[in-house]
Amino acid sequence: MRPEIAYQMSQLAKYLSREKGIAPSSLRHVAIVRRSIDARQRQVYVNLTVRAYIDEEPAAASFEPIIYPDVSSAPSAIVVGAGPAGLFAALRLIELGVRPIVLERGKNVHDRKKDLALISRTHAVNPESNYCFGEGGAGAYSDGKLYTRSKKRGSVDKILRVFCQHGASLSILADAHPHIGTDRLPGVIESMRNTIIACGGEVHFQTKMTNLLMSGRQVCGVVAGGREYRGAVILATGHSARDVYHYLHDEQIAVEAKGIAIGVRLEHPSHLIDQIQYHSAEGRGKYLPAAEYSFVTQSDGRGVYSFCMCPGGYIIPAATSDGQLVVNGMSPSSRGGRWSNSGMVVEVRPEDIPAMLPKEQYDPASPLLMMHLQEHLEHQCWLMAQKTQCAPSQRMADFVSGRHSSSLPATSYTPGVASSPLHEWLPPHISQRLRHAFTVFGSRSRGFLTNEALVIPVESRTSAPVRIVRDSLTLQHISTPGLYPCGEGAGYAGGIVSAAVDGERCAEMLAEEYARMREL
Repeated sequence: MRPEIAYQMSQLAKYLSREKGIAPSSLRHVAIVRRSIDARQRQVYVNLTVRAYIDEEPAAASFEPIIYPDVSSAPSAIVVGAGPAGLFAALRLIELGVRPIVLERGKNVHDRKKDLALISRTHAVNPESNYCFGEGGAGAYSDGKLYTRSKKRGSVDKILRVFCQHGASLSILADAHPHIGTDRLPGVIESMRNTIIACGGEVHFQTKMTNLLMSGRQVCGVVAGGREYRGAVILATGHSARDVYHYLHDEQIAVEAKGIAIGVRLEHPSHLIDQIQYHSAEGRGKYLPAAEYSFVTQSDGRGVYSFCMCPGGYIIPAATSDGQLVVNGMSPSSRGGRWSNSGMVVEVRPEDIPAMLPKEQYDPASPLLMMHLQEHLEHQCWLMAQKTQCAPSQRMADFVSGRHSSSLPATSYTPGVASSPLHEWLPPHISQRLRHAFTVFGSRSRGFLTNEALVIPVESRTSAPVRIVRDSLTLQHISTPGLYPCGEGAGYAGGIVSAAVDGERCAEMLAEEYARMREL
């Protein structure tokens, strides 16, 4: 139906009464079960699945909440990392009667905010408290988008219900592309932490794991913050914990390089994206939400695609230490900002590395090779920024045409931007394919290729550069039992929901192993 009906409950009720022959006095309530936008034609429609309550009152809740038992006297397991994989692993362990001890190297979700503000104000990055490290992980302050294509490994609906149980809007159960918002997600995460503690679990902040405790090749705990914690270990440290990758490699715990994608953040005025996507000079109008887009193409044998699109959002500095310049995107729940951005990234495979990495850094046998490429490009971008977080940038059409930008448009990126000829110094593997792809995307959506848009590098943390090898059935490390590599950092997820699903799966496998050991 048309947006003015779909987004006004009073009009929706009138529509149902009229079209379905329901007496208005009998229609007690209308609940939206599923909602998506069809903007393929000039007239935009909203597809709805609704539940109408006729001569009956609606149910008190839209879902059955999970009852988390007291596990204060139960056997303990260690969860390293309090991102989505770690938090959902801990909650699932409680469901299954195991006491989680969560160890997080960063600060709690509220104290992190002070360190994030300093990045923009002073350009200093706290290596233990930033947009990637701390309670909630990389997702806590970088959007809270919950859309995933990963439907086969676990219950996505359950993940969304757990979020709702801890304070997220019920709208995420209905929307085709659910989104909590950077402004609301921290409160949800804090509520999840409180559930873990109330049930007898532990959560420790500023407690960095330094090594695993081993009995032969069996993992039996960790050392973190100068203390020993005993139990099987779910390792959910995220895709930016490079020290963990180094540690595992040094200890001969098998890891392998995996393909990644690297590129830039592309930022348009949000009104322009609304005009393009909704085929209207008025943009989104009164009822439609900020418009999204999704582009993909092939360029010289490699995929180029939009990633993590943030309508009405902001570009943020996502480095995890000094000497790096990394960008990411986020959106508040309202998605009401002046700009819309997305990652625009190019597929990178191990065989592409020799042309992108200095010879002295190139070791084809190293499983950390893709990580070294990330580090090199992030450092190069930081040097081009005069060793600050003020990002080198270029207007989009200038980038495609190979022209210097004499001026730059306003931006949401608070550390600031400075004009730079990205087409000259970004690796040709990336810049040439992006320039081709932007031309293709501009031909598909008239007005998209414009000098009103800004190109900001480098978007390099799209996924883990390493996979921590695990058994496909038990989910334990392939040669180190008792260690459950988990989530995005282990190379088995790509976003909040898929990481949460993987966290639950690892918790289930760990609980099964505990039950088997008790039987023995």
